[in-house]
Formats: sequence, structure tokens, C-alpha cells
Amino acid sequence: MSEFQDFLKEQLKDEKFKAEWDRLELRYRVIEQILKLRMKYDLTQKQFAEKVGTTQAVISRIENGNVNIGIDFLDRVAKAFGKKVEVKLI
Repeated sequence: MSEFQDFLKEQLKDEKFKAEWDRLELRYRVIEQILKLRMKYDLTQKQFAEKVGTTQAVISRIENGNVNIGIDFLDRVAKAFGKKVEVKLI
């Protein structure tokens, strides 16, 4: 388990933290996927932004969790990398 996973597991024992995590978990998971994609292709935020058709500032705000990403944006990201967005309700 990673250091972050260990930290998160411990923090989730706190009810207030867990409630906030549960509220924002989907956003965090999407951010994680975007970061993984950018890192996989070894792109800077600026290079990633250019490929997707946005600005580095927007990518920075997304990665910092300061912006709620829409489906249209996710579709642009997916298409820029020859991928598709998959949504599952489980």
C-alpha cells in the first residue's frame, strides 16, 4: 500500500473527514485519471493543455481540484488521446 493510501485509510476513521471524502471522491478519481494520462505520455501541463485544446491554467485548476470537470471536457481529453470515456454506475 502506498504512503498516501495508508494516510487515507487512517483519515477515513474520522467521521467528518469520511463524509467530505465521500462527497468529493468522484472528483478525486477523475483528477487521478487525468494525472495518470498526462504522466503516461510524459507531458507538461502546457503540452497536455495544447493537445486537449485548453490552457495550462485550466489544467492546473483541474489537477488542484479547483474546478468541476464536465462530461464534454472529459470527452475532449479522451478524443485527444484516442480513448473513450466510460461511465459505470455500480
